[in-house]
Amino acid sequence: MRFLSYSRTAALAPVALALCLLGGCSTISNTLSNGITSVISPYRSDIVQGNVITREQMANIKPGTSRADVRDALGSPLIADAFHANRWDYVFTLRRPGVEQQRRAVVILFEGDKVASIDAPELPTELDFVASISRGAPSTNVRKLELTDEQRAELPAPKPVSAAAANQPQGAVRTYPPLEAP
Repeated sequence: MRFLSYSRTAALAPVALALCLLGGCSTISNTLSNGITSVISPYRSDIVQGNVITREQMANIKPGTSRADVRDALGSPLIADAFHANRWDYVFTLRRPGVEQQRRAVVILFEGDKVASIDAPELPTELDFVASISRGAPSTNVRKLELTDEQRAELPAPKPVSAAAANQPQGAVRTYPPLEAP
């Protein structure tokens, strides 16, 4: 009989230990837990919804523009209500941890197939938008896309091409096996 009571005690010991440990979790002070979570925090992904619309895109949309041209310039509307077929809503939201939420809504009203009116807030330029979503410091390194006249003059002159070489194909010449067996 003693063996039976011992095994019951041995089985309840881990359960009692777990309850004591879990009970101790509730007594950790807020200052300690705030200190830990300020250093170690779970990953929270960015939430991007809708269409990004910039000033450059809206410059293409004016009263009288067709629906097809609006769709080409701005993309499909986020909300195209069947009950309000003459209204397209373009809504953009961006939620990122540690950064103020961005939200913009553009409403385009149509008369028939043409834009009648546009209701839009102050929209950012493409560069302003990219700067607002960039995590790091903005790059001050601007790449030059063209050579100056002085740099072109410093380049070595191209080698003259003989007439026989001019008729030869340029680049790699490849041979392929036949598609069908002979």
